[in-house]
Amino acid sequence: MKSLIILLCFPFVMTSQSLSSEIQQYFDLKDFIKAENRLLEFLKDNPNNIEAIELLGDSYGHQKKWDDAIKLYKELVDSIPKNANYHYKYGGVLGMKALSISKFKAITIIGDAKEAFLNAAELDSNHIDARWALVELYMQLPGIIGGSKSKSLKYANELEALSKVDGYLAKGYVYEYDDEPELAEQYYKMAITEGDSLTCYNHLIQFYIKLKEYDQALYICEIAYNKFKSQEILNQIKVFIEDYDLTSNLISK
Repeated sequence: MKSLIILLCFPFVMTSQSLSSEIQQYFDLKDFIKAENRLLEFLKDNPNNIEAIELLGDSYGHQKKWDDAIKLYKELVDSIPKNANYHYKYGGVLGMKALSISKFKAITIIGDAKEAFLNAAELDSNHIDARWALVELYMQLPGIIGGSKSKSLKYANELEALSKVDGYLAKGYVYEYDDEPELAEQYYKMAITEGDSLTCYNHLIQFYIKLKEYDQALYICEIAYNKFKSQEILNQIKVFIEDYDLTSNLISK
């Protein structure tokens, strides 16, 4: 089974204003150990504070402490079963835990992750992240344990109804994964036309790189750099020049 790609997002929410500001600073600085310690201290006196429990789970997730994060998110799911985001985060850390163990042991965990994502999508008809997770999960799972291109496209269609850009990117991902490059390229270009964002350009650039179509990738990089002046894109252009002996209109050798 190929690696399951789960993009975990831990949006910031909090309780009191003073603690909120403090934890926000730690998160912005990516100092998740300090955030964890401060939250543990807070929870000693406020053991049932839901927001603090969630944030502690987030800090564990950022540190890849999957077992600790799983335990806290499971508590939240059991306490407030109608909260879609708790199910989404629970499924996300289960998926990441599955990547850290043997494929045989991961099978049952993946089943629980899928159930959590399905619950999140059912509870919140506008939950984009849960639908993205299901698109990726159904594409990457073998058919014998529930993988399904048709189900992946089902959630890609739901994404498109919520956000055309996300829907087009999701379909590009599905067709790229299924080795249908012409369709993948079509949808990535549609995403650029619709969203005109650096994220959309990056998807197409990475697609061309995987196909080893470096001239095309460089061409899109140049368009993206002229629009966004991104250092990341500039660095990629330099790689094409140095590693693949290509010529850029933006940088001379």
